[in-house]
Formats: sequence, structure tokens, C-alpha cells
Amino acid sequence: MDSQAPHRTTAGAGTGTGTGEAARTGGTARTGGTARPGKNLEGPRALLLDVGVPIASYYVLTGVFGLSTLAALAWSGALPAARSVWSLVRERRLNAMATVMTVTNVVGLLLSLMAGDERLMLAKDSAVSSTFGLAVLVSALIGRPMLAPTLKPWLTRGDTAKAAAWDRLTAGSARFRRAQSRHSAVWGAALLGECVARVIGAFTLPVDVMVWLGTVLLIVAVVVATVVSAMVGIHTMVWMLVAEVAAHAEAGAGTGAAASAPAPDVSAAPAATAAR
Repeated sequence: MDSQAPHRTTAGAGTGTGTGEAARTGGTARTGGTARPGKNLEGPRALLLDVGVPIASYYVLTGVFGLSTLAALAWSGALPAARSVWSLVRERRLNAMATVMTVTNVVGLLLSLMAGDERLMLAKDSAVSSTFGLAVLVSALIGRPMLAPTLKPWLTRGDTAKAAAWDRLTAGSARFRRAQSRHSAVWGAALLGECVARVIGAFTLPVDVMVWLGTVLLIVAVVVATVVSAMVGIHTMVWMLVAEVAAHAEAGAGTGAAASAPAPDVSAAPAATAAR
């Protein structure tokens, strides 16, 4: 009788642990399966509000409503400026994207006041891409890539397992952080290159050529940055995310199986003693 007690106790403890682990894992999986839209969309939403809306509103205000460059820059910069101040006052943190766009608009306003000819006005249009590109490049060089938070929702796609893997890799993998930095560095360099090309063209090419060529240069810069950043950064991050999710799931399954398995060695010793 005594020889059976340890076996039952151990097996019960093991089963209980395995069941508890499975319940916790299942609960996490079920909870993780329902992603919070607000959290998953924070990166794209920030990119839209801090970059997309100001740039689009500038062209709408000048092209559709006929506002002056000065007025359009002032109004289009109101949203990122407000978000930057809100982050500092309410959340006690610096909203990098909104702050960069605010500085960009200030630079544009100053250049608008200085612009005395149409060539300088054409060159002024590069203020957005150059300021933003420089900020992104510097953030990559110092190891704090500014585009990483906006990239995370696109690569994890609302999958909480991938989101957790992203956080683990960001915290513990130097290779993953280098891939993030390479991605931001490519975008920063492409936007700065577009700025340099636009400024050179503004002062060397006919004005009517630069009116349409400036847009072409921006499109080329975006396409090149998209392709190159995918090759040197995104592909690595996607591969590492998939591997990390698989490894984490395998480790969790192994832990659950080990916890739920009975331990015959504990009951073997009393049985052998009783036999002797």
C-alpha cells in the first residue's frame, strides 16, 4: 500500500501541472487570437496621422484651396505639432514621428520666407524628405531605428504570437536589431538621396522639367528603398520571426509534455524496497 502512494501522488502532481500549463497556454492562445485592433494599428495609424495627413493636406491646401505655401505649411503641421505636445505633456514621452514632421514644417516655413525665386521654391519641396530622411538615418546609426515601431504591425499582422516574438527578438537578438537598423538606414539614405538629386536638379535643369521630375525622383526613391530594405532587412526579420514563433511553440509543448508525464522513478524505489 505504501509503495503505491508516492506513485499516485507524483502522477497526480504531474497531471495537475500539465493541466494547469495547458490551461494557461490555451488561455493565452485564445486571448492572443483576439488581437486588439487599436494596439495592432498603432504603427500604421501613427504613420498616417504624423506623416501621411500633413503631406496630403499640404498639397490639398495649395492645389485645391489655393492657399499660399506659408499658410499650407502652417495648417498641415498643426496635427503633428499637437500630437507631439500631447505626448510630452500627457504621456511624458517624445513622439519621434510627430516631432520630426513638426521640425520639417518649421524648416519649410523658414525656407518659404527666404524663397525669392522659383528655383528655390522647387528646392524647398525637398525639406520634407530631407529632414525626415536624416532623422530616420540617424536613428538607425545610433541603434534606435525610428521605423521599427511602424514596421512591426505590418510584419506581425495582428498575430499575437508573432508580436510577442518581435518583442523577444528586439530585446534579445542583436541580429534582429541590426536588421531593423538596416531597414531604417536604407529608407533614410534613399530619402536623403532624393533630396540631393532634387536640389541639384532645381538649380541645373529647366524649371518646367523639375516640376514633374521632382515627383518622379520621389517615386524612384520610394521604390528603391522598398526593394533594398526588403532584401537587407525585412526578409531577415520575417525569417527570424517565423523561427522564433516555432521555437517558442515547441518549447512550450515540450514543457507541457514533461510536466504531464508520470514519474516512475519515484515509485520504483519504494517498490524495490518492499520487494527486498
